[in-house]
Amino acid sequence: MTTLPERAGRRCHNVLNPLHSAAYFAPDLAKELAPYGIEDPSAVYLAGRAAAMGAVGPGAVTASFYNFNHTLVARFVPEVWDFASPETVLAARLRSVDVTLRRLLGEETVAGSEVREAAELALEAARGCTRPGRPLYAAHADLPVPDDPHLALWHAATLLREHRGDAHVAVLQHASLDPLEALVSHTASGRGMAPKWVLSTRGYNEQDWTAAQDRLRDRGLLDAGGELTEDGLALRKRLEDDTDELDRGPYELLGADGVARLTDLATGFTKSALENGAFPADLFGKG
Repeated sequence: MTTLPERAGRRCHNVLNPLHSAAYFAPDLAKELAPYGIEDPSAVYLAGRAAAMGAVGPGAVTASFYNFNHTLVARFVPEVWDFASPETVLAARLRSVDVTLRRLLGEETVAGSEVREAAELALEAARGCTRPGRPLYAAHADLPVPDDPHLALWHAATLLREHRGDAHVAVLQHASLDPLEALVSHTASGRGMAPKWVLSTRGYNEQDWTAAQDRLRDRGLLDAGGELTEDGLALRKRLEDDTDELDRGPYELLGADGVARLTDLATGFTKSALENGAFPADLFGKG
């Protein structure tokens, strides 16, 4: 077993994941899907992320995405597949990622050797992922690796992101945090999405949010002002540590030097993406 510096895998994930998730905040996927009649932002996201699983119903999407309100999911799934097949959506998604990354990273970077190197390292790490119990990772792992290095890098970042995400869902369930409690506690930690973004994208309302806060208070995890208590802080730390444990395979396979190099490369790419407006300025925070 490879010995890695503490939290090395998490640090690598934290700078690689934005390259994956930027695709869902960019306008390009919506532009690609609009000709098929998929125009609502929630429909665009649900179709784009779920398409790898095939023409699944709302139950499979709610189960695997975890923190979306099932009522919102059922508004668009499975009807969205009547507008465009999963194969059509996947092709549109890849076209949109090409446009997004070229804009966020720049043509010179996209064509450069560092993107190719990062793609090779990330794909090597992804060889350490495992399918059982990880539906979103497993579905994406069945997709072909794109030929272009920047798209191969995005594909690998997606594999690593969904592998960790599937593990995190298991950890949340073990901690008995329901979908909205998980979101509320993450926001209270200062690392999650701002409440207005959670409510506008996940299908919940203010009453749902308040009720989730009350449930967390009843467990001693949140104080009267909406801040995490000592127990709440300890729980959030344990959630991340336990997720690290379930997600150690890819980074152990890549090894300490490989993880460090991938982290360094991804840090530069993500810095450029952020400077070029990859995410809304108010996306994260407690307010």
